[in-house]
Amino acid sequence: MTTIAHAPHHVGSTIPHPPQPVWNVRVATGLGGVLIAAMMSGLNNRVGALALVDIAGARGFSADDAHFLGTVYAAAELAAMPIAAWCAGTFSLRRFHMGITIVFLICGLLLPCAPSYGWMIALRALQGFAGGAMIPLLMSAALRFLPPPIKLHGLGLYSLTATFSPNVALWLAAAWTDGLGDWRFTYWEVFPVALFVLCAVSWGIPQDPVRTERLREMDLPGLLTGPAGLALLAYALEEGERLAWFRSPHITGAFIAGGGLIAAFLISEWFHHQPFVKLQLLERRNFGLGFPLFVVMLIVIIATAVLPAVLLGEVQHFRPLQMAPIGLIIALPQLILAPLASALLYQRWMDARWAMAVGLLLIALSCWLCSGVTSEWMVRQFWFAQLCQMIGQPLAVVSFLYLAVGICAPMEGPFVSGFVNTLKTLSSICGAVFVERLLVVGGSAHLRGMTDRAGRLGETTAASDPGLLERFTHQATTLAVVDSYRIVGLLALLLAPLTLLLTRVPPPEVPRPTKD
Repeated sequence: MTTIAHAPHHVGSTIPHPPQPVWNVRVATGLGGVLIAAMMSGLNNRVGALALVDIAGARGFSADDAHFLGTVYAAAELAAMPIAAWCAGTFSLRRFHMGITIVFLICGLLLPCAPSYGWMIALRALQGFAGGAMIPLLMSAALRFLPPPIKLHGLGLYSLTATFSPNVALWLAAAWTDGLGDWRFTYWEVFPVALFVLCAVSWGIPQDPVRTERLREMDLPGLLTGPAGLALLAYALEEGERLAWFRSPHITGAFIAGGGLIAAFLISEWFHHQPFVKLQLLERRNFGLGFPLFVVMLIVIIATAVLPAVLLGEVQHFRPLQMAPIGLIIALPQLILAPLASALLYQRWMDARWAMAVGLLLIALSCWLCSGVTSEWMVRQFWFAQLCQMIGQPLAVVSFLYLAVGICAPMEGPFVSGFVNTLKTLSSICGAVFVERLLVVGGSAHLRGMTDRAGRLGETTAASDPGLLERFTHQATTLAVVDSYRIVGLLALLLAPLTLLLTRVPPPEVPRPTKD
């Protein structure tokens, strides 16, 4: 059995790296800059999406225009995921990371000043591509730079991009739009953070040789098909509900073209000797079985982050600032719980499969508690359920990352990073779309049933009570949220026993200090 510290090296299938530098304050600062950049990218995406109503109102855009502004960011972000680690290995991690950070920063500064909607679309797409390239570099850097005694903590830090960023984004969006009353800060928030990232990375990350000879060996068909296919798939998923899915030729064409391009990308990657993503990793059980589990788990996590905001926003008419505590209950403790989850996996008696199963059961318990939601619920009624999420999410996510990374050689880190991040971003999009579809279908069904029953009571019911339809709509939304919680809770419950089918990965051997 291989572990994170001792994994086999597969000749000819990995991206070579220079020798790992000595771990010191300088390298730690550089890695901290990479971590903050990844979190900055995730927050920028989510905060921008939450503030779209305010942005549209300030710039005079329609609701459809505002929605498409979020779509282009998500599509460009996903397109960058599979090729980012390869680019960092070619142009050096330090130079590539600094380059995309500068692009990200410039776009953030220019977006509020864009002279037209077309300019905003172009800048947001470019920023999305730069932001999407930042996130995979975190796992690659953590696996490369962290020494064995603390390597697992790198996975805990990476898990913050899935557990901390999405939940703290609601508070940040509220702070800019409701607190300061200026939507421009949703884009300008990156300025101080990006400056710190540039300083930390330039000082702390060692300069590797630039290996431009790899450009002659790259998978050009894969480069032309993979990012384009993923971008089209993201467009179809993001815009599907708005354009009535397959009743729209745009959505149908995007699904067909995106699916064809992704299929061509996968075929090219399988046979190429220098792929962007090493598909042969799927032959290992913890990849072949683990990644489908990971995708469904992330869909569940995204759903549980969206549903409380839907209920409080649509039924109680809460502003983001009033809903912010819902996310902060989960987000802030992650700064402590994620490292604790990593430390737990270092214990010789701990089996990461059981830790992941317990985390999923806690998430399922949270969904079961929330399935009793009513239209009277406020923030405080969600607290205990959110506490279950607070503990369950780091247990499930960190444990999965350990099970996936623990069977890989250190030099396979870039390939693992490409897999994990592409699927994580795609799962986030699918999770939001899944919840939206559940709410639309469920809400329509419940509303139709209530209006039918009211109609049988007499034709004057609605006329005599003008607020009846609004109460029906609120109740239908509440019942749709209940149904959605039951469905995602059942998914989490079904995933728990499947984690035990994964291959056990023992904790890494941590060298003990010797006595003189």
